[in-house]
Amino acid sequence: MKIVVIGAVAAGLKAASKARRSDPTAEITVIEKGEMISYGACGMPYYVAAEVNEIEDLMKTPAGAMRNPEYFKNVKDITVLNRTLATAIDRKSKFVTVKNLATDEVADITYDKLVIATGAAPLKPNITGVDLKNVFKFWHPDDARAVKLGLQSKKFSNAVIVGAGLIGMEMAEAFSTWGINVAVVEMKEQLFPALLDAEVAGILEKYLRTEGIEIFTGEKVIRFVGDSVVTAVETDKRTIPADLVIMAMGVRPNVELAKSAGLELGPTGAIAVDAELRTSDANIFAGGDCVENIHLVSGRKVYAPMGSTANKHGRVIGDNLCGGHEEFKGVLGTAAVRVLDLNIGKTGLTEREAKELGYDYVTVITTGHDKPHYMPESKAITTKLIADAKTGKVLGLQAIGEGEVAKRIDVVAAVLTLDGKIGDLFDIDLSYAPPFNSPIDNVAVAANSIMNKLAGKFKGISSLQAKELLADDKVVFLDVRTPAEFEQLRLANCKNVKHIPLGQLRSRLKELNKGDEIIAFCKISLRGYEAEGILEGQDFENVKVMEGGLAAWPFECEK
Repeated sequence: MKIVVIGAVAAGLKAASKARRSDPTAEITVIEKGEMISYGACGMPYYVAAEVNEIEDLMKTPAGAMRNPEYFKNVKDITVLNRTLATAIDRKSKFVTVKNLATDEVADITYDKLVIATGAAPLKPNITGVDLKNVFKFWHPDDARAVKLGLQSKKFSNAVIVGAGLIGMEMAEAFSTWGINVAVVEMKEQLFPALLDAEVAGILEKYLRTEGIEIFTGEKVIRFVGDSVVTAVETDKRTIPADLVIMAMGVRPNVELAKSAGLELGPTGAIAVDAELRTSDANIFAGGDCVENIHLVSGRKVYAPMGSTANKHGRVIGDNLCGGHEEFKGVLGTAAVRVLDLNIGKTGLTEREAKELGYDYVTVITTGHDKPHYMPESKAITTKLIADAKTGKVLGLQAIGEGEVAKRIDVVAAVLTLDGKIGDLFDIDLSYAPPFNSPIDNVAVAANSIMNKLAGKFKGISSLQAKELLADDKVVFLDVRTPAEFEQLRLANCKNVKHIPLGQLRSRLKELNKGDEIIAFCKISLRGYEAEGILEGQDFENVKVMEGGLAAWPFECEK
Protein backbone atom coordinates (compact mmCIF):
# COMPACT_ATOMS: atom_id res chain seq x y z
CA MET A 1 0.00 0.00 0.00
CA LYS A 2 1.19 3.49 -0.90
CA ILE A 3 0.55 6.13 1.76
CA VAL A 4 1.31 9.79 1.04
CA VAL A 5 1.20 12.43 3.79
CA ILE A 6 1.23 16.17 3.10
CA GLY A 7 2.72 17.97 6.10
CA ALA A 8 5.60 16.91 8.36
CA VAL A 9 5.13 18.59 11.72
CA ALA A 10 2.69 17.15 14.27
CA ALA A 11 -0.31 15.34 12.76
CA GLY A 12 1.42 14.29 9.55
CA LEU A 13 4.44 12.54 10.98
CA LYS A 14 2.42 11.08 13.86
CA ALA A 15 0.07 9.54 11.27
CA ALA A 16 2.99 8.23 9.22
CA SER A 17 4.70 6.74 12.28
CA LYS A 18 1.52 5.05 13.53
CA ALA A 19 0.84 3.70 10.03
CA ARG A 20 4.32 2.21 9.94
CA ARG A 21 3.72 0.42 13.24
CA SER A 22 0.41 -0.87 11.90
CA ASP A 23 1.77 -1.95 8.51
CA PRO A 24 5.50 -2.79 8.29
CA THR A 25 5.30 -3.18 4.49
CA ALA A 26 3.53 0.02 3.46
CA GLU A 27 5.37 2.52 1.25
CA ILE A 28 5.09 5.79 3.15
CA THR A 29 6.10 9.18 1.74
CA VAL A 30 5.78 12.50 3.59
CA ILE A 31 5.86 15.81 1.73
CA GLU A 32 6.93 19.00 3.53
CA LYS A 33 7.46 22.43 1.98
CA GLY A 34 9.77 23.60 4.78
CA GLU A 35 13.33 22.64 5.66
CA MET A 36 12.63 21.65 9.26
CA ILE A 37 10.33 18.81 10.22
CA SER A 38 8.73 17.43 13.38
CA TYR A 39 9.51 20.43 15.58
CA GLY A 40 7.71 21.43 18.77
CA ALA A 41 6.49 24.90 17.81
CA CYS A 42 4.80 25.32 21.19
CA GLY A 43 8.26 25.43 22.77
CA MET A 44 9.44 28.48 20.80
CA PRO A 45 8.44 31.11 23.41
CA TYR A 46 10.44 29.17 25.99
CA TYR A 47 13.45 29.12 23.67
CA VAL A 48 13.21 32.92 23.44
CA ALA A 49 12.94 33.07 27.24
CA ALA A 50 16.12 30.94 27.46
CA GLU A 51 14.34 28.08 29.24
CA VAL A 52 15.14 25.94 26.19
CA ASN A 53 18.83 26.22 25.35
CA GLU A 54 18.89 25.50 21.61
CA ILE A 55 16.19 25.66 18.96
CA GLU A 56 17.32 22.20 17.86
CA ASP A 57 16.12 20.85 21.21
CA LEU A 58 12.59 21.29 19.87
CA MET A 59 13.38 18.80 17.10
CA LYS A 60 14.93 16.00 19.14
CA THR A 61 13.53 12.77 20.53
CA PRO A 62 13.61 12.25 24.32
CA ALA A 63 16.75 10.17 23.71
CA GLY A 64 18.42 13.11 21.93
CA ALA A 65 18.17 11.98 18.29
CA MET A 66 17.46 14.72 15.77
CA ARG A 67 14.12 14.17 14.03
CA ASN A 68 15.27 14.87 10.48
CA PRO A 69 14.57 13.02 7.20
CA GLU A 70 17.51 10.66 7.84
CA TYR A 71 16.09 9.70 11.24
CA PHE A 72 12.67 8.85 9.80
CA LYS A 73 14.25 6.85 6.96
CA ASN A 74 16.70 4.91 9.11
CA VAL A 75 14.45 4.25 12.09
CA LYS A 76 10.96 4.09 10.59
CA ASP A 77 11.55 3.51 6.86
CA ILE A 78 9.53 6.63 6.07
CA THR A 79 10.64 8.81 3.17
CA VAL A 80 10.41 12.51 4.04
CA LEU A 81 10.74 14.94 1.13
CA ASN A 82 11.36 18.30 2.75
CA ARG A 83 11.61 21.53 0.74
CA THR A 84 8.96 19.94 -1.46
CA LEU A 85 5.64 21.68 -2.13
CA ALA A 86 2.44 19.80 -2.85
CA THR A 87 0.72 21.85 -5.55
CA ALA A 88 -2.28 19.73 -6.56
CA ILE A 89 -4.22 16.56 -5.75
CA ASP A 90 -5.73 14.46 -8.55
CA ARG A 91 -8.36 12.46 -6.71
CA LYS A 92 -9.52 10.53 -9.77
CA SER A 93 -6.07 9.25 -10.72
CA LYS A 94 -4.90 9.30 -7.08
CA PHE A 95 -1.65 11.22 -7.29
CA VAL A 96 -0.17 14.36 -5.75
CA THR A 97 1.78 16.82 -7.88
CA VAL A 98 4.83 18.16 -6.08
CA LYS A 99 7.54 20.70 -6.77
CA ASN A 100 11.08 20.44 -5.44
CA LEU A 101 11.74 23.95 -4.11
CA ALA A 102 15.51 23.53 -4.48
CA THR A 103 15.53 22.41 -8.13
CA ASP A 104 12.04 23.46 -9.38
CA GLU A 105 11.58 19.87 -10.58
CA VAL A 106 7.93 18.79 -10.78
CA ALA A 107 6.77 15.21 -10.23
CA ASP A 108 3.67 13.16 -9.50
CA ILE A 109 3.51 10.82 -6.49
CA THR A 110 0.79 8.18 -6.58
CA TYR A 111 -1.10 7.07 -3.48
CA ASP A 112 -3.61 4.53 -2.28
CA LYS A 113 -4.34 6.56 0.84
CA LEU A 114 -3.61 10.25 1.33
CA VAL A 115 -3.30 12.35 4.47
CA ILE A 116 -3.65 16.14 4.47
CA ALA A 117 -1.91 17.73 7.46
CA THR A 118 -1.22 21.19 6.07
CA GLY A 119 -1.71 22.93 9.42
CA ALA A 120 -2.55 26.59 9.82
CA ALA A 121 -1.03 29.97 9.03
CA PRO A 122 -0.97 33.12 11.16
CA LEU A 123 -3.36 35.87 10.22
CA LYS A 124 -1.62 38.67 8.35
CA PRO A 125 -3.76 41.78 8.63
CA ASN A 126 -3.99 44.36 5.91
CA ILE A 127 -2.21 47.02 7.96
CA THR A 128 0.25 49.60 6.64
CA GLY A 129 3.81 48.68 7.61
CA VAL A 130 3.10 45.02 8.28
CA ASP A 131 6.12 44.06 6.16
CA LEU A 132 8.58 46.29 8.03
CA LYS A 133 11.67 44.65 9.43
CA ASN A 134 11.33 43.30 12.99
CA VAL A 135 7.58 42.75 12.64
CA PHE A 136 7.37 38.99 13.24
CA LYS A 137 4.56 36.51 12.76
CA PHE A 138 6.45 34.20 15.14
CA TRP A 139 5.25 31.04 13.46
CA HIS A 140 8.47 29.28 12.53
CA PRO A 141 11.72 28.42 14.35
CA ASP A 142 13.51 30.91 12.09
CA ASP A 143 11.43 33.68 13.68
CA ALA A 144 12.35 32.45 17.14
CA ARG A 145 16.03 32.41 16.22
CA ALA A 146 15.91 35.97 14.85
CA VAL A 147 14.06 37.33 17.88
CA LYS A 148 16.37 35.68 20.39
CA LEU A 149 19.49 36.80 18.50
CA GLY A 150 18.21 40.39 18.60
CA LEU A 151 17.58 40.13 22.33
CA GLN A 152 21.01 38.65 22.99
CA SER A 153 22.66 41.47 21.04
CA LYS A 154 20.54 44.06 22.93
CA LYS A 155 19.01 45.17 19.66
CA PHE A 156 15.49 45.43 21.11
CA SER A 157 14.25 47.55 24.00
CA ASN A 158 10.54 48.08 23.24
CA ALA A 159 8.42 45.06 22.33
CA VAL A 160 4.77 45.35 21.30
CA ILE A 161 2.60 42.26 21.04
CA VAL A 162 -0.54 42.52 18.92
CA GLY A 163 -3.06 40.01 20.20
CA ALA A 164 -3.60 38.68 23.73
CA GLY A 165 -4.14 34.99 23.03
CA LEU A 166 -1.89 32.08 23.98
CA ILE A 167 1.11 32.97 21.80
CA GLY A 168 0.85 36.66 22.60
CA MET A 169 0.82 36.17 26.34
CA GLU A 170 3.58 33.55 26.26
CA MET A 171 5.72 36.04 24.37
CA ALA A 172 4.90 38.76 26.92
CA GLU A 173 6.35 36.49 29.56
CA ALA A 174 9.39 35.66 27.41
CA PHE A 175 10.22 39.31 26.75
CA SER A 176 9.77 40.31 30.38
CA THR A 177 12.58 37.92 31.34
CA TRP A 178 14.93 40.04 29.20
CA GLY A 179 14.08 43.24 31.08
CA ILE A 180 12.76 45.12 28.04
CA ASN A 181 9.60 47.21 27.87
CA VAL A 182 6.57 45.11 26.93
CA ALA A 183 3.18 46.31 25.72
CA VAL A 184 0.20 44.18 24.70
CA VAL A 185 -2.47 45.52 22.35
CA GLU A 186 -5.76 43.62 22.08
CA MET A 187 -8.71 44.68 19.94
CA LYS A 188 -11.25 43.01 22.24
CA GLU A 189 -12.04 44.41 25.67
CA GLN A 190 -10.04 41.82 27.65
CA LEU A 191 -7.03 39.54 27.60
CA PHE A 192 -7.59 35.97 26.34
CA PRO A 193 -10.91 36.94 24.73
CA ALA A 194 -11.49 33.45 23.32
CA LEU A 195 -10.37 31.61 26.46
CA LEU A 196 -11.59 33.39 29.58
CA ASP A 197 -14.51 35.31 30.97
CA ALA A 198 -13.99 38.93 31.97
CA GLU A 199 -13.68 38.35 35.74
CA VAL A 200 -10.85 35.85 35.29
CA ALA A 201 -9.09 37.82 32.55
CA GLY A 202 -9.30 40.91 34.77
CA ILE A 203 -7.29 39.17 37.49
CA LEU A 204 -4.49 38.57 34.98
CA GLU A 205 -4.61 42.12 33.62
CA LYS A 206 -4.44 43.63 37.09
CA TYR A 207 -1.43 41.44 37.92
CA LEU A 208 0.45 42.20 34.69
CA ARG A 209 0.09 45.94 35.24
CA THR A 210 1.75 45.56 38.64
CA GLU A 211 4.58 43.70 36.90
CA GLY A 212 5.23 46.62 34.55
CA ILE A 213 3.63 45.20 31.40
CA GLU A 214 1.48 47.75 29.59
CA ILE A 215 -1.96 46.48 28.61
CA PHE A 216 -4.11 48.21 25.99
CA THR A 217 -7.41 46.42 25.52
CA GLY A 218 -10.20 47.65 23.29
CA GLU A 219 -7.68 49.19 20.89
CA LYS A 220 -7.22 48.51 17.20
CA VAL A 221 -3.84 48.69 15.48
CA ILE A 222 -3.98 51.20 12.62
CA ARG A 223 -0.44 50.95 11.27
CA PHE A 224 3.15 50.06 11.98
CA VAL A 225 5.41 53.09 11.79
CA GLY A 226 8.89 53.16 10.29
CA ASP A 227 10.88 53.52 7.06
CA SER A 228 12.42 50.08 6.66
CA VAL A 229 12.48 49.04 10.32
CA VAL A 230 9.53 49.33 12.69
CA THR A 231 9.80 52.17 15.22
CA ALA A 232 6.27 52.37 16.63
CA VAL A 233 2.80 50.85 16.64
CA GLU A 234 -0.09 53.23 16.08
CA THR A 235 -3.51 52.29 17.45
CA ASP A 236 -6.79 54.14 17.24
CA LYS A 237 -5.96 55.69 20.64
CA ARG A 238 -2.18 56.13 20.93
CA THR A 239 1.29 55.60 19.48
CA ILE A 240 3.49 53.04 21.24
CA PRO A 241 7.29 52.96 20.71
CA ALA A 242 8.40 49.63 19.22
CA ASP A 243 11.57 48.17 17.79
CA LEU A 244 10.12 44.65 17.96
CA VAL A 245 6.57 43.58 17.12
CA ILE A 246 4.96 40.16 17.46
CA MET A 247 1.75 39.65 15.52
CA ALA A 248 -0.29 37.12 17.46
CA MET A 249 -3.76 37.77 16.11
CA GLY A 250 -4.79 34.18 15.57
CA VAL A 251 -4.51 31.63 12.78
CA ARG A 252 -6.49 30.30 9.85
CA PRO A 253 -6.51 26.73 8.52
CA ASN A 254 -4.45 25.99 5.40
CA VAL A 255 -7.21 24.57 3.21
CA GLU A 256 -6.31 25.85 -0.26
CA LEU A 257 -4.94 22.51 -1.46
CA ALA A 258 -7.93 20.59 -0.11
CA LYS A 259 -10.38 23.13 -1.51
CA SER A 260 -8.83 23.06 -4.97
CA ALA A 261 -9.12 19.27 -4.90
CA GLY A 262 -12.85 19.60 -4.29
CA LEU A 263 -12.86 18.36 -0.72
CA GLU A 264 -15.67 19.56 1.53
CA LEU A 265 -15.01 22.37 4.01
CA GLY A 266 -17.02 22.71 7.18
CA PRO A 267 -18.90 25.68 8.67
CA THR A 268 -15.75 26.91 10.40
CA GLY A 269 -13.86 27.13 7.11
CA ALA A 270 -11.60 24.21 8.00
CA ILE A 271 -11.65 20.80 6.32
CA ALA A 272 -14.71 18.73 7.22
CA VAL A 273 -13.92 15.24 8.54
CA ASP A 274 -15.94 12.42 10.07
CA ALA A 275 -15.23 10.68 13.38
CA GLU A 276 -12.53 8.55 11.72
CA LEU A 277 -10.98 11.76 10.33
CA ARG A 278 -11.88 10.93 6.74
CA THR A 279 -12.62 13.80 4.41
CA SER A 280 -15.44 13.78 1.84
CA ASP A 281 -13.14 11.48 -0.18
CA ALA A 282 -12.98 8.03 1.47
CA ASN A 283 -9.32 7.63 0.44
CA ILE A 284 -8.20 10.94 1.95
CA PHE A 285 -7.81 11.66 5.66
CA ALA A 286 -7.04 15.02 7.26
CA GLY A 287 -5.91 16.09 10.71
CA GLY A 288 -4.23 18.76 12.77
CA ASP A 289 -4.74 22.50 12.52
CA CYS A 290 -6.36 22.32 9.05
CA VAL A 291 -9.51 20.48 10.21
CA GLU A 292 -12.50 21.27 12.39
CA ASN A 293 -13.62 19.25 15.40
CA ILE A 294 -16.77 18.57 17.37
CA HIS A 295 -17.02 20.29 20.75
CA LEU A 296 -17.89 17.62 23.31
CA VAL A 297 -20.12 19.92 25.37
CA SER A 298 -21.97 21.96 22.75
CA GLY A 299 -21.93 19.32 20.00
CA ARG A 300 -21.08 22.06 17.51
CA LYS A 301 -18.30 22.15 14.94
CA VAL A 302 -15.41 24.28 16.17
CA TYR A 303 -12.00 25.31 14.95
CA ALA A 304 -9.66 24.75 17.89
CA PRO A 305 -6.07 24.25 16.72
CA MET A 306 -3.84 22.72 19.39
CA GLY A 307 -0.65 20.66 19.28
CA SER A 308 -2.09 18.01 21.57
CA THR A 309 -5.12 17.58 19.31
CA ALA A 310 -2.92 17.33 16.22
CA ASN A 311 -0.92 14.50 17.76
CA LYS A 312 -4.11 12.63 18.69
CA HIS A 313 -5.41 13.11 15.16
CA GLY A 314 -2.21 11.61 13.77
CA ARG A 315 -2.52 8.51 15.89
CA VAL A 316 -6.16 7.93 14.88
CA ILE A 317 -5.41 8.50 11.20
CA GLY A 318 -2.36 6.24 11.26
CA ASP A 319 -4.44 3.33 12.54
CA ASN A 320 -7.31 3.97 10.11
CA LEU A 321 -4.96 4.17 7.13
CA CYS A 322 -4.28 0.49 7.72
CA GLY A 323 -7.84 -0.75 8.07
CA GLY A 324 -8.63 0.41 11.59
CA HIS A 325 -11.82 2.15 12.72
CA GLU A 326 -10.58 4.39 15.50
CA GLU A 327 -12.66 7.48 16.21
CA PHE A 328 -11.66 10.91 17.43
CA LYS A 329 -14.55 11.95 19.64
CA GLY A 330 -13.90 15.69 19.87
CA VAL A 331 -12.39 18.52 21.89
CA LEU A 332 -13.20 20.68 24.90
CA GLY A 333 -11.07 23.71 24.02
CA THR A 334 -8.82 22.78 26.92
CA ALA A 335 -5.78 25.02 27.32
CA ALA A 336 -3.22 25.95 29.94
CA VAL A 337 -0.65 28.72 29.93
CA ARG A 338 1.83 30.34 32.29
CA VAL A 339 2.26 34.11 32.33
CA LEU A 340 5.06 35.10 34.71
CA ASP A 341 4.02 33.77 38.14
CA LEU A 342 0.41 33.07 37.21
CA ASN A 343 -0.90 29.82 35.79
CA ILE A 344 -4.09 30.01 33.74
CA GLY A 345 -6.30 27.27 32.34
CA LYS A 346 -9.68 26.60 30.78
CA THR A 347 -11.76 23.65 29.64
CA GLY A 348 -15.29 23.37 28.29
CA LEU A 349 -17.54 26.38 27.86
CA THR A 350 -17.03 29.87 29.20
CA GLU A 351 -20.04 31.69 30.64
CA ARG A 352 -20.19 33.78 27.48
CA GLU A 353 -20.40 30.63 25.34
CA ALA A 354 -22.98 29.03 27.63
CA LYS A 355 -25.13 32.14 27.32
CA GLU A 356 -24.78 32.24 23.53
CA LEU A 357 -25.80 28.57 23.34
CA GLY A 358 -28.94 29.20 25.37
CA TYR A 359 -28.08 27.22 28.49
CA ASP A 360 -29.86 27.91 31.76
CA TYR A 361 -26.61 27.96 33.68
CA VAL A 362 -25.16 28.77 37.07
CA THR A 363 -21.60 29.91 37.85
CA VAL A 364 -19.47 30.27 40.93
CA ILE A 365 -16.07 31.83 41.58
CA THR A 366 -14.05 30.40 44.46
CA THR A 367 -10.56 31.15 45.76
CA GLY A 368 -8.47 28.79 47.85
CA HIS A 369 -5.05 27.25 48.31
CA ASP A 370 -3.81 24.45 46.06
CA LYS A 371 -2.66 22.54 49.16
CA PRO A 372 -3.10 23.10 52.92
CA HIS A 373 -2.30 26.66 53.95
CA TYR A 374 0.26 25.44 56.48
CA MET A 375 2.45 23.94 53.76
CA PRO A 376 5.25 26.39 52.84
CA GLU A 377 4.74 25.93 49.10
CA SER A 378 0.95 26.46 49.29
CA LYS A 379 -0.31 29.00 46.76
CA ALA A 380 -3.71 30.44 45.90
CA ILE A 381 -5.81 29.72 42.85
CA THR A 382 -9.17 31.12 41.77
CA THR A 383 -11.64 28.98 39.83
CA LYS A 384 -14.80 29.78 37.89
CA LEU A 385 -17.05 26.75 37.50
CA ILE A 386 -20.04 26.69 35.15
CA ALA A 387 -22.88 24.16 35.23
CA ASP A 388 -26.31 23.55 33.75
CA ALA A 389 -28.77 24.81 36.36
CA LYS A 390 -31.46 22.28 35.36
CA THR A 391 -29.47 19.07 34.99
CA GLY A 392 -26.36 19.77 37.08
CA LYS A 393 -24.17 18.87 34.11
CA VAL A 394 -20.70 20.39 34.24
CA LEU A 395 -20.19 22.89 31.39
CA GLY A 396 -16.73 24.35 31.98
CA LEU A 397 -13.99 25.55 34.28
CA GLN A 398 -11.51 28.42 34.27
CA ALA A 399 -8.70 28.73 36.78
CA ILE A 400 -5.96 31.25 37.55
CA GLY A 401 -3.33 31.67 40.24
CA GLU A 402 0.20 30.96 41.37
CA GLY A 403 -0.82 27.48 42.49
CA GLU A 404 -1.31 24.22 40.59
CA VAL A 405 -3.94 25.06 37.99
CA ALA A 406 -3.44 22.41 35.29
CA LYS A 407 -4.35 19.58 37.67
CA ARG A 408 -7.76 21.14 38.31
CA ILE A 409 -8.36 21.80 34.63
CA ASP A 410 -7.50 18.19 33.80
CA VAL A 411 -9.87 16.79 36.44
CA VAL A 412 -12.77 18.81 35.05
CA ALA A 413 -11.79 17.93 31.47
CA ALA A 414 -12.07 14.26 32.39
CA VAL A 415 -15.49 14.79 33.97
CA LEU A 416 -16.65 16.78 30.92
CA THR A 417 -15.47 14.01 28.59
CA LEU A 418 -17.55 11.53 30.56
CA ASP A 419 -20.58 13.85 30.54
CA GLY A 420 -20.36 14.22 34.31
CA LYS A 421 -22.38 16.30 36.73
CA ILE A 422 -21.46 18.69 39.52
CA GLY A 423 -21.81 16.00 42.16
CA ASP A 424 -19.17 13.92 40.37
CA LEU A 425 -16.58 16.59 41.10
CA PHE A 426 -17.15 16.07 44.80
CA ASP A 427 -17.53 12.30 44.61
CA ILE A 428 -14.32 11.65 42.63
CA ASP A 429 -11.72 10.04 44.92
CA LEU A 430 -8.77 12.36 44.28
CA SER A 431 -5.36 11.84 45.82
CA TYR A 432 -4.67 13.65 49.08
CA ALA A 433 -1.57 14.36 51.12
CA PRO A 434 -0.44 17.81 52.33
CA PRO A 435 2.42 18.10 49.79
CA PHE A 436 -0.07 17.60 46.94
CA ASN A 437 -3.57 18.72 47.83
CA SER A 438 -6.04 19.80 50.49
CA PRO A 439 -8.49 17.26 51.93
CA ILE A 440 -11.18 18.69 49.67
CA ASP A 441 -9.81 19.72 46.28
CA ASN A 442 -10.48 23.17 44.82
CA VAL A 443 -12.85 21.85 42.15
CA ALA A 444 -14.80 19.91 44.79
CA VAL A 445 -15.12 23.13 46.81
CA ALA A 446 -16.40 24.88 43.69
CA ALA A 447 -18.84 22.04 43.04
CA ASN A 448 -20.13 22.24 46.63
CA SER A 449 -20.57 26.00 46.21
CA ILE A 450 -22.66 25.54 43.08
CA MET A 451 -24.78 22.87 44.77
CA ASN A 452 -25.29 25.27 47.69
CA LYS A 453 -26.27 27.99 45.22
CA LEU A 454 -28.82 25.75 43.53
CA ALA A 455 -30.20 24.78 46.95
CA GLY A 456 -30.51 28.43 48.01
CA LYS A 457 -27.92 28.04 50.77
CA PHE A 458 -25.30 30.30 49.18
CA LYS A 459 -26.14 33.61 47.53
CA GLY A 460 -22.98 34.60 45.71
CA ILE A 461 -22.43 37.40 43.23
CA SER A 462 -19.49 37.82 40.88
CA SER A 463 -16.94 40.61 41.04
CA LEU A 464 -18.52 42.17 37.94
CA GLN A 465 -21.92 42.27 39.64
CA ALA A 466 -20.39 43.61 42.85
CA LYS A 467 -18.58 46.40 41.00
CA GLU A 468 -21.90 47.70 39.67
CA LEU A 469 -23.01 48.23 43.27
CA LEU A 470 -19.89 50.00 44.60
CA ALA A 471 -21.32 53.46 44.05
CA ASP A 472 -24.70 52.60 45.60
CA ASP A 473 -24.73 54.02 49.13
CA LYS A 474 -27.75 51.84 49.93
CA VAL A 475 -25.63 48.70 49.57
CA VAL A 476 -23.40 47.74 52.50
CA PHE A 477 -20.13 46.01 51.66
CA LEU A 478 -19.41 44.07 54.83
CA ASP A 479 -15.68 43.42 55.23
CA VAL A 480 -15.20 40.68 57.85
CA ARG A 481 -11.40 40.51 57.71
CA THR A 482 -9.12 41.27 60.64
CA PRO A 483 -8.19 44.89 61.45
CA ALA A 484 -4.66 44.30 60.15
CA GLU A 485 -5.98 43.03 56.82
CA PHE A 486 -8.39 45.94 56.57
CA GLU A 487 -5.62 48.48 57.16
CA GLN A 488 -3.40 46.87 54.55
CA LEU A 489 -5.83 46.66 51.62
CA ARG A 490 -9.45 47.58 50.94
CA LEU A 491 -11.96 48.16 48.16
CA ALA A 492 -11.48 51.40 46.26
CA ASN A 493 -14.29 53.76 45.25
CA CYS A 494 -16.77 52.05 47.54
CA LYS A 495 -19.50 54.31 48.97
CA ASN A 496 -20.42 52.19 51.94
CA VAL A 497 -17.90 49.78 53.49
CA LYS A 498 -18.59 48.44 56.94
CA HIS A 499 -15.70 46.68 58.68
CA ILE A 500 -16.69 44.15 61.33
CA PRO A 501 -14.23 41.26 61.89
CA LEU A 502 -16.00 37.91 61.69
CA GLY A 503 -15.29 37.09 65.35
CA GLN A 504 -17.13 40.27 66.42
CA LEU A 505 -20.07 40.01 64.04
CA ARG A 506 -22.50 38.27 66.41
CA SER A 507 -21.93 40.91 69.09
CA ARG A 508 -22.21 43.86 66.71
CA LEU A 509 -25.33 42.95 64.75
CA LYS A 510 -27.03 46.18 65.82
CA GLU A 511 -24.61 48.12 63.62
CA LEU A 512 -26.33 46.62 60.57
CA ASN A 513 -29.85 47.25 59.28
CA LYS A 514 -31.89 44.16 58.47
CA GLY A 515 -33.48 45.99 55.56
CA ASP A 516 -30.16 46.78 53.85
CA GLU A 517 -28.68 44.83 50.98
CA ILE A 518 -25.44 43.43 52.43
CA ILE A 519 -22.53 42.00 50.46
CA ALA A 520 -20.13 40.12 52.72
CA PHE A 521 -16.53 39.37 51.79
CA CYS A 522 -13.02 38.71 53.07
CA LYS A 523 -9.74 37.80 51.37
CA ILE A 524 -11.17 34.68 49.71
CA SER A 525 -14.79 35.04 50.99
CA LEU A 526 -14.76 31.87 53.10
CA ARG A 527 -15.35 34.14 56.08
CA GLY A 528 -17.80 36.05 53.90
CA TYR A 529 -19.82 32.84 53.55
CA GLU A 530 -19.67 32.34 57.32
CA ALA A 531 -20.97 35.91 57.73
CA GLU A 532 -23.86 35.18 55.38
CA GLY A 533 -24.87 32.22 57.57
CA ILE A 534 -24.65 34.26 60.77
CA LEU A 535 -26.75 37.11 59.37
CA GLU A 536 -29.39 34.90 57.80
CA GLY A 537 -29.65 33.05 61.11
CA GLN A 538 -30.56 36.41 62.65
CA ASP A 539 -33.28 37.11 60.06
CA PHE A 540 -31.26 39.33 57.72
CA GLU A 541 -33.02 38.65 54.41
CA ASN A 542 -30.86 40.31 51.76
CA VAL A 543 -27.32 39.05 52.27
CA LYS A 544 -24.98 38.05 49.47
CA VAL A 545 -21.33 36.99 49.26
CA MET A 546 -18.75 38.49 46.90
CA GLU A 547 -17.39 35.36 45.27
CA GLY A 548 -13.65 34.81 45.38
CA GLY A 549 -13.09 37.71 47.79
CA LEU A 550 -10.44 40.39 47.38
CA ALA A 551 -8.01 37.78 46.04
CA ALA A 552 -10.22 37.49 42.94
CA TRP A 553 -11.12 41.20 42.74
CA PRO A 554 -9.92 42.33 39.30
CA PHE A 555 -10.40 46.03 39.94
CA GLU A 556 -8.65 48.78 41.88
CA CYS A 557 -7.96 48.49 45.60
CA GLU A 558 -6.73 51.06 48.10
CA LYS A 559 -3.52 50.26 49.92
